Amino acid sequence: MNIGLRIDVDTFRGTQVGVPNLLRLLGDRGLKATFFFSVGPDNMGRHIWRLLRPQFLFKMLRTRAASLYGPDILLRGTFGTGPMIGEKLGDIIKAAADAGHEAGLHDWDHYTWQTHLDKMDRAAVHDTLKKGVDTLTSILGTTPVCSAVPAWRCNNTVLLEKNRFPFRYNSDCRGKSVFKPVVEGQTLDQPQVPVTLPTYDEVIGRNGITNKNFNHHMIEQLDITGLNVLTIHAESEGIACLELFEEFIDRVIELGGSFCPLGELAESPGALPRATVARGALPGREGWLSVQSVYG
Repeated sequence: MNIGLRIDVDTFRGTQVGVPNLLRLLGDRGLKATFFFSVGPDNMGRHIWRLLRPQFLFKMLRTRAASLYGPDILLRGTFGTGPMIGEKLGDIIKAAADAGHEAGLHDWDHYTWQTHLDKMDRAAVHDTLKKGVDTLTSILGTTPVCSAVPAWRCNNTVLLEKNRFPFRYNSDCRGKSVFKPVVEGQTLDQPQVPVTLPTYDEVIGRNGITNKNFNHHMIEQLDITGLNVLTIHAESEGIACLELFEEFIDRVIELGGSFCPLGELAESPGALPRATVARGALPGREGWLSVQSVYG
């Protein structure tokens, strides 16, 4: 059983503290993963205004976000433009690639994408993708091979614009199998490697799940014969939940499982199935997200 390990890096602190922690952990076990980096301004603190929404407030309380993330993450960029992640922490991003991990683009501005994608036209989508790609390319010295939208928020415009960049694959939705996306009857070249497993913040505090039984619950979610793709976050599993994630890795290995970058799952000797990307919802996640949908 091979688990694709996707690491989303959303914030300045996640890059500065979480990424080095995860690099040490993975290095100690000889594991490789795919890191998706945010490289523009860290304005994630602006999400604080979402506390006015009861569903988001409940999630923050359920996950104990104040202790999980800390003020550096929760308030960054609240009243002004946050620090430029790629400009100030490019050496850490480069270190992940130098250690043999896949380094892909998450976004230019995580907050803006997650909050305002519905208002972005094709030019705006292309512009933010280009700024992210150009910044990450200047850091890595090579074009990023993959990308993953923030919060699994994707639409047909995004898929078409990504197809103009040299990404080998993308991971923009939740689903069950690697597939080629179809937009208005056109099959795009870049495969999608969907996330199949729930994230920590979607599970914790619901249905009796606590840190004590979280790893047991996650192992129960693994599909022995199907696709397994796990997303962790540098801001949680890389900092406050580092020991919990270390325990999960060790338990999976004891059970005979292994971990790999998503690029290994994107490579298929045969023809991939086709599917569309549609809007959906998942328990434990506020608002909409993109899901793999049957085509034909």
